[in-house]
Amino acid sequence: MAVCLDGSPPAYHLHRGFGSGINNWLIQLEGGGWCHNITNCLARKESRLGSSKNMASPLAFSGILHNKPIFNPDFYTWNRVKIRYCDGSSFTGDVKKVSPATNLHFRGARIFPAVINDLLAKGMKNAKNAILSGCSAGGLASILHCDQFRELLPKTAQVKCFSDAGYFVNVKAISGEPIFEKYYDDIVTLHGSAQNLPKSCTSKLKPGLCFFPQNVVSDIKTPLFLINSAYDHWQVRNAFIPGVADPSGKWSKCKLNILNCLPNQLKILQEYRLEFLKALFGLKPSPERGYFIDSCYLHCQTELQMFWHMPNSSRLSNKTVAQAAADWFFNRNLFRKIDCPYPCNKSCTKTPTLLLDSDLL
Repeated sequence: MAVCLDGSPPAYHLHRGFGSGINNWLIQLEGGGWCHNITNCLARKESRLGSSKNMASPLAFSGILHNKPIFNPDFYTWNRVKIRYCDGSSFTGDVKKVSPATNLHFRGARIFPAVINDLLAKGMKNAKNAILSGCSAGGLASILHCDQFRELLPKTAQVKCFSDAGYFVNVKAISGEPIFEKYYDDIVTLHGSAQNLPKSCTSKLKPGLCFFPQNVVSDIKTPLFLINSAYDHWQVRNAFIPGVADPSGKWSKCKLNILNCLPNQLKILQEYRLEFLKALFGLKPSPERGYFIDSCYLHCQTELQMFWHMPNSSRLSNKTVAQAAADWFFNRNLFRKIDCPYPCNKSCTKTPTLLLDSDLL
């Protein structure tokens, strides 16, 4: 059975399409990090990230899910769905046994096809266009489940995937330790994710490494658009400079806002950007892959209106994320743009830094 961490049923929000978008579907996977041990998962079990009993309803739709053309010019008429995130494994876990001591259910991999099949029965079986998108842990899930989504949709539909802030790179922390790699190892082990990760990767690498997009994207057959900051706020704070790697807290102000960084700290962040780009350039070339890689210090750009499409949104080649993603989806422009190093993109200064997640590592 497909259930959340606490055993409650999965959930999603649906806004029906209209007019020209009646047979077009946009699926957005919610983000929210992961849980890598029993203690962490037990804490999530009592929140919206582990139980559908604690989720808000109704839910305000903005950004890529908005239903007004001024805010979402190309997708506002589509059927728009937000799949809630309550398994803590980017929809990859599947452990049959449930411990009576914790009552934790690790069944994330069952949630994704269960929800998609429910949506197919509600009209998505007639889809002409479909997008699987997601932010953060949802952005990773949109990569890991991209080909599965394509397989579940009608063969005649145009199907593509967007990953927003989901390109997590395997980088050592400033302490020199592979903290994030170990974190992913723990997630995969706890949730039993290995069986649900791409076989093209797990046949060559240990399963934990197959949580890193740089090791799986090259084998994805479905067209994929990557939206990411080269200075991703969450990755900098949690993978590159986690609290355990900075016990004295000398990076605290810099991590909070890049404007606070000292010259030597900014130099280190520039080195991180090069590591990110190295992981991106290491992919096999694909004629159907696009990307929008900016230099703004933020995390997730599709769900919040100020980042997706507003007069003061950050831009690449004078296009907002919304315009670039739509140009790529509709084959108007094979958008592949990488920003110059911080602080050259002046449109970033108009976009405030937001704390979307607390430090997890």
